[in-house]
Amino acid sequence: MIFSTISQADRYATLNPLFPRAFDYIRNTDLHALAPGRHDIIGDDLFVIIEHMPGRTRAEAQLECHRRYIDIQLVLEGVDEMGWKPLADCRGPVGDYSAEKDIRFFRDAADSWIATPPGAFCIFFPEDAHAPLVSTGGSCDTLLLEPLAIRLGEPTTRAKSLVMAKQADRGSVCQATPPALEGSTPPCRGGCIRKAVFKIAVNGGK
Repeated sequence: MIFSTISQADRYATLNPLFPRAFDYIRNTDLHALAPGRHDIIGDDLFVIIEHMPGRTRAEAQLECHRRYIDIQLVLEGVDEMGWKPLADCRGPVGDYSAEKDIRFFRDAADSWIATPPGAFCIFFPEDAHAPLVSTGGSCDTLLLEPLAIRLGEPTTRAKSLVMAKQADRGSVCQATPPALEGSTPPCRGGCIRKAVFKIAVNGGK
């Protein structure tokens, strides 16, 4: 697991062949202007999903892991208190690993919580179980989650199913979200988090 900021992103560019492309995308794209849904960058190897969700409490957040994707979880607004635990130390799986959704959940408690402010990110590798989207800021008006995914190696189109799995895991929606004007992005307030989750192929998309 790595905790850092966008200003230091180039230090990690050599960790994966697609990391530089992901960091370039961050620097050259208005992430706030992207509409909800999937946006392809390099097909299934690299794409971004825009999503609105409320933050969770620590008790509500389950640890999760992925085998085909690395996560770079960049916070844009709010503070995401992300949980972390080595996957090797997880003992309470919730069902089997889903190859279709590239995800597995665990009941284990996180070993640590990383309060990640805007402009900072956490990198979670397949050996890192993590519990994102945790906020203690009170009521939620809206949350924007922007997952940028880079495929780990096996051909798949799993982004939408991964988002659906996260929605089912949270078990709630933000009831206080006001309708947004067409083509606009609602503000992030209350206990909400605006973030971009980059998912990067272990083999660099080869």
